[in-house]
Amino acid sequence: MSNMDQTRAAAATPDIGDDLISPDELRKLGEEHEMALLQEALEREKKHMKEQDTVREAFMNQHIRPDAKERFTRAVRDAASRGVKEIQVARFPSSYCTDGGRAINNFEPDWPNSLTGFAREAYEVFDKNLRAKGYKLRAQILDYPGGMPGDVGLYLRW
Repeated sequence: MSNMDQTRAAAATPDIGDDLISPDELRKLGEEHEMALLQEALEREKKHMKEQDTVREAFMNQHIRPDAKERFTRAVRDAASRGVKEIQVARFPSSYCTDGGRAINNFEPDWPNSLTGFAREAYEVFDKNLRAKGYKLRAQILDYPGGMPGDVGLYLRW
């Protein structure tokens, strides 16, 4: 190609200017986007943790309702009329237990000592009012997310 052809080819190539976005600026935009996504995820996690704290606080401060006797009688009658011999009376995360659910998971006889909050109060009501009448209370780990004890179920049997 002659010099003249090269000059014509150069003249025919459009000049898009020096104000093009640079690769460094593109990387910076990508990093800013990633940081915004991470910040959003952090805010969601923070909100989730706050909600979990609120639920835990409510569980720890919940008490047996004044109409518990009527609700209890209705629940066990309904279950018995369907041929059922036990009902679930509580469900809560094993992390609410003092040992993370270890005693319940290992069927240790002193598992009630690991209960806290509402579960502890429910156990005490059972022990004081229902055990002598022939009712039984058992605890069971209901799921194992990530291989670790998840929720605990308290079941009343007759």
